[in-house]
Amino acid sequence: MTADSPDELALLPRLAQLSTAINRGRLTQQATEATGLALDRPAMTILLTLSMADSALRVGEIADRMQVVGPHVTRQVQALEQRGLVRRVADPNDRRASLIEATETGTEAANRYTTTIVDWFREVVADWPANDRTELGRLLAKLADDITTRMTQP
Repeated sequence: MTADSPDELALLPRLAQLSTAINRGRLTQQATEATGLALDRPAMTILLTLSMADSALRVGEIADRMQVVGPHVTRQVQALEQRGLVRRVADPNDRRASLIEATETGTEAANRYTTTIVDWFREVVADWPANDRTELGRLLAKLADDITTRMTQP
């Protein structure tokens, strides 16, 4: 496929449609409501980032994973900390620094959000043949990895 092939050109509106449906549609609203908390998208993204991490993260690491600048994350972390959804813990490698981790309440909220999203997607593809679901998962993982790699390049 060349850069301007009909297949690639047809993909762009579909990606925009998918992005809009997920990010601005009722799905995100329903998932946020399932947390039982009034959270905006950046706050929820931080909780999700922390819940998917293997360990506590520095603010800069959270920002890198979210592909935003640190000050945005710092403000959100402070608000989440005040609400008891995240906490600061000592960095074992640098006692002057702190790491951020989700509290039990924050993790539970992230889990409820994720469960709502996953259940919704399961319903959407429930009638698809198993091999189509598997192939979709494989291709989406590849696309996400390639996009992430590309975005980290100068």
